[in-house]
Amino acid sequence: MLALPTTIPSCAWATQDPLLQAFHDNEWGEPVTEAVILFEYLLLHTFQIGFNLPVVLRRREAFRELLVNFEPERLVRFTDDDVEELLLDPRILRSRHKLRAAVQNARAWLQLQRQLGGENHLLSFFYDFVGGQPLDNQRQSEIQMPGSTPASVAMSKELKRRGFVMTGPATCYNLMQTAGLVNDHLVSCPQHRKCQALASSGTPLG
Repeated sequence: MLALPTTIPSCAWATQDPLLQAFHDNEWGEPVTEAVILFEYLLLHTFQIGFNLPVVLRRREAFRELLVNFEPERLVRFTDDDVEELLLDPRILRSRHKLRAAVQNARAWLQLQRQLGGENHLLSFFYDFVGGQPLDNQRQSEIQMPGSTPASVAMSKELKRRGFVMTGPATCYNLMQTAGLVNDHLVSCPQHRKCQALASSGTPLG
């Protein structure tokens, strides 16, 4: 008798869509080690506001193309005319408010970088909200998953103080989960152990 294939357990939210599953399996929760990737996640989660994550993921490559590879040094040069031109492209979420926010957040990101003394200090700034190391929340059930935490509230307040926009506590917590500042994979999910190992193999700050 042929053995039936076994299904590898996963976080339930990721099984709803193949794109979500791929994102869950290859990115979500892995401790970020490059500031530019963290900035990309920040932009994606601001565009996610009001939408489910797959809506944004399906447009990710179009965003990458039109928002100059998510590079803040180039994005900061966008003018109002550039934003108006982007609003004509149906491949992305056409929100004037969010596109302007992306430009403003690029400006705030570069200003933060200057204030901290260089790009090398950006990751430390964000990891400081979880004590300098990825936080393993040991989630047993998705029912336990909060919309925000005291750490994401603190991050939100600090980012807004430094000129960032559309970075509320829930958006900041989404960022923390995706960038691996917190490990919110269920302990029964294979990705939990993978992200745990990445976090313990060396500090994400270098």
